Amino acid sequence: MLTDNADIVHSLTTIRDYIRWAASQFSEAELVYGHGTLTALDDAAALVLRVLHQPYDLVDFYLESTLTLVEREKLISIIKMRISTRKPTAYLTQDARFASLSFYVDERVLVPRSPIAELILEQFTPWVDAEQVYRVLDLCTGSACIAIACAYAFPEAQVDAVDLSEAALEVAAINVEKHQLEGQVQLWHSDLFEALPEERYDIIVSNPPYVSIEEWQELSPEFHNEPKMGLVAEQEGIQLALRILIDAAEYLSDQGILVVEVGSSAQTLQDTLPNVPFFWLDFERGGDGVFLLTAEQVNQFHSLFKAALI
Repeated sequence: MLTDNADIVHSLTTIRDYIRWAASQFSEAELVYGHGTLTALDDAAALVLRVLHQPYDLVDFYLESTLTLVEREKLISIIKMRISTRKPTAYLTQDARFASLSFYVDERVLVPRSPIAELILEQFTPWVDAEQVYRVLDLCTGSACIAIACAYAFPEAQVDAVDLSEAALEVAAINVEKHQLEGQVQLWHSDLFEALPEERYDIIVSNPPYVSIEEWQELSPEFHNEPKMGLVAEQEGIQLALRILIDAAEYLSDQGILVVEVGSSAQTLQDTLPNVPFFWLDFERGGDGVFLLTAEQVNQFHSLFKAALI
């Protein structure tokens, strides 16, 4: 691994050079991805382009642009920081993409990466009539990426975004203001439904903590840089999902739907509730562990949800 900045600065001159060099350094350091990027090259490109304030789809022609000495030194510093701290690239650049939108992120929230983004971009088709969606609830909102993406997908709908973490809500507020959605997206400090008024929602969507403590202990440093509160749930990762299932009946409209990501705990949830017909969604862009239930189903199996919560 090169350690002399002077050698690097004079050897590497273009955007392409630094993306290639960063990818090589990341591979050699055996970094772990999964925070919006999947490979060393993806991660390197995201880091370099963001630091240079360039779009992620920069035309190839511009990759041959010669960088200034100041730009080169800045890139070298942040590339080395990615390796030494093992912080996800999104934290170093304080920027993440979700549902084709840009969000401010830092260590107070998880890095946005849910496959639910694909569902939002499709306006939850065919599960709802987009013109009949008036209220949306996002539980465990974090950066508010899901809530804000829903506000774009349903511009006439009121969106409520809930989180128990006051620190996360500070980041959410930054993003609501960034997207100028103060009149459409309302933030709530609440333990799931606890502090919410009695409302009925056409869509309740959530990406709650769903990692078991045993699984969390095995995660790489990249994931340990994220807030543990946003990742770990008791009862083998499904406790919060069960709480949502129990209380959602009181908040869904008659034609409403409940969409929850449980990721690696999907099999545990299905095994715990074998008689519940969870519809596990497929995603063209990758990702799994997201179920959908209708309001009718949530009501029908309410007693099973209550019995399963320890």
